Amino acid sequence: MQQGSVSRRGFVKTASALAAAPMIVPSHVLGQRAGAVAPSDKIVAAGIGIGNRGNHDLRALISFGQVRFVAICDVRNERREEVKSVIDQKYGNRDCAMYDDQYELLARQDIDAVLIATGDRWHTPLSIIAAQHGKDVYCEKPCSMSIEESWALADAFRRYGRIYQAGCQRRNGGNNCLATELVETGRLGKLHTVVANAGPWVNWPPLPSHNWLAAEPEPPKAVVDWERWLGPCPWRPYNSAYVRGGWRNFYDFHGGGILEWGSHTVDLCQWAAKKDDTQPVEYVPEGGNTGPYAVHCKFADGLKLEIVDEGWDGRLKLGACTIRYEGENGWVETGDTGKIECSDNLRPFLRPVTEAKLALAYHMQDWLECIKSRKQPRASAANAANSHITCHAAFIAFQLGRKLTWNPAKQEFVNDDEANRLRFRAHREPWRV
Repeated sequence: MQQGSVSRRGFVKTASALAAAPMIVPSHVLGQRAGAVAPSDKIVAAGIGIGNRGNHDLRALISFGQVRFVAICDVRNERREEVKSVIDQKYGNRDCAMYDDQYELLARQDIDAVLIATGDRWHTPLSIIAAQHGKDVYCEKPCSMSIEESWALADAFRRYGRIYQAGCQRRNGGNNCLATELVETGRLGKLHTVVANAGPWVNWPPLPSHNWLAAEPEPPKAVVDWERWLGPCPWRPYNSAYVRGGWRNFYDFHGGGILEWGSHTVDLCQWAAKKDDTQPVEYVPEGGNTGPYAVHCKFADGLKLEIVDEGWDGRLKLGACTIRYEGENGWVETGDTGKIECSDNLRPFLRPVTEAKLALAYHMQDWLECIKSRKQPRASAANAANSHITCHAAFIAFQLGRKLTWNPAKQEFVNDDEANRLRFRAHREPWRV
């Protein structure tokens, strides 16, 4: 493990797993159920917080015959009923159980794995609670709301021996695999710059709002459990727009606009550059919150990471979540269209790849195979934590509007108390790190 890995230092001190009250850990977890799912057995799965994005994950998950989906937990009755209808229709019965309390679902010893697709605020807490209950986890991105949560996430899954796959499905997309292969095989020569598309600022401004929406009457708890919806976030008055997906771009509930696409594209850049176990040491923000922006980053060995919301010619042809890798002998870039552009000298090495839209299915398959083999998947908790720390550090630099220096070994900013305080976010009781 290289110096700077989130798994190497300080977790017991700063994040001895996310403590949640009441924390009920069944006795069978203490025996570590790792490897309990035999290759010939079905994986028994459940879901927590399955909404718009989660439905894509759910349909990919239940397309595999080795999976049996048995339960859904959600704070919204409407969502519980929707998922139950999908599952009961698939299996031709009425067996899918519904829960409004995650502890009741996680206490079921027959459940091996959970799909978590809540809003950002719950991703780390629920993932850690699930690991403490002996479950393997597939969790949507962004995986964490802070640097501290990133630490806690990686530590918990190492400690409890569970399998975690972040929803960074592009790691299993054929176009991104080929682009990474061109880097790894030296076709580009020495790599000097990787470029990550952070998403258009008009959709996800880098600095989310600190305002609140106007208060509305709370619905009955059986319809929407607002306290549980808020979870670890600061208390805010109920507004139906939040529950319908309008929580994005509000600081209380969102990890920052850089994370929206950065959790995919920065993640891909660190994977291709073999930086899965560290983060850049320098962050220089550029631009404002109402126009094009960038954060210029540099790793300890001099490799540049450019996080930009616009800036190269191929974007319109290549689609969302575009990345670009530049070396001494050539360059390659790709995005969600699945098309690959490259310098002329690399064209002989291009070949047909699987459609980009199949990345989610392959990513889910990677997770399921690792549940049985107990090997780490491509978007493991440690890998996701490191790329998310990069995004959080870039976000902090942008908030403060100045260059920051980061020490990956100590997991702290150098000589900057204000920046170091921003590594953490307060959690509302009883949820805490």
